[in-house]
Amino acid sequence: MPLVFWRMGIAALGLLLIVNKKIFTVKLSVKDLAIIVGTGFIVALHWITFFHAIKISTVSLTLCCMASGTLFTAILEPLSEKKLPHWLEPLIGVVIIIGLVLIFNFEFEHKWGILTALLSALLASVFTVINKHLVARIPSGVISFYEMLAGFGVIAIVGLFLNSNFYSNIIPNTSDLIWLLILGLICTAIAFAISIEVMKHISAYTVALVINLEPVYGIVLALIIFGESEKMTSGFYLGAAIILLGIFGYPLVKKSIIST
Repeated sequence: MPLVFWRMGIAALGLLLIVNKKIFTVKLSVKDLAIIVGTGFIVALHWITFFHAIKISTVSLTLCCMASGTLFTAILEPLSEKKLPHWLEPLIGVVIIIGLVLIFNFEFEHKWGILTALLSALLASVFTVINKHLVARIPSGVISFYEMLAGFGVIAIVGLFLNSNFYSNIIPNTSDLIWLLILGLICTAIAFAISIEVMKHISAYTVALVINLEPVYGIVLALIIFGESEKMTSGFYLGAAIILLGIFGYPLVKKSIIST
């Protein structure tokens, strides 16, 4: 929670500096503001469960399970638009599930990490679909600012109720502050706003698909940075390969279907 507290707080401040004019000129209805605040809470829960999954398992395993977000989005996006999903999208989701089942069987000792990561992926799909609808009428920077601010505020309140010493125990040292600034400004404020902005042009499902490339570079970086602690069983890598096959195969198969 302290990590997400600082991440969202720094991101909100960064977005305030980047899009300050839009924030104060865009008028939000009470309904839109309530939706954005609620979505900010979902974003906070997503990151809390994401980091907790890493803490109780590994970076590689968590990132791989996050690929299930493709399946969740394939189901949620059409439902939010009151239509049936294209048959190919759930099919790709099934491929991803097969990969996840393989990983679960070979990495059963990390079952709680896997389940937590799957919950995180579901939450990510929920706020991605909501933001897809919001960005049609509200600037992406404004959405991002209020969601980051809302998540920051919720954690500030909840953290105090859970632990009276919450604030005294979360002061970062210099090294941590540098990493938090990188995480909050570059990896959150800028990246989050861009991910919402592109949904003006592409579907939430495509955004989820692209984000699911994280396991590719994430697993490589985890092996380089954390070494032996990130090495997994052969079953994990087989499952990961199946998941990535589904991710990369989707646009190729869909293009082939459309062209025929």
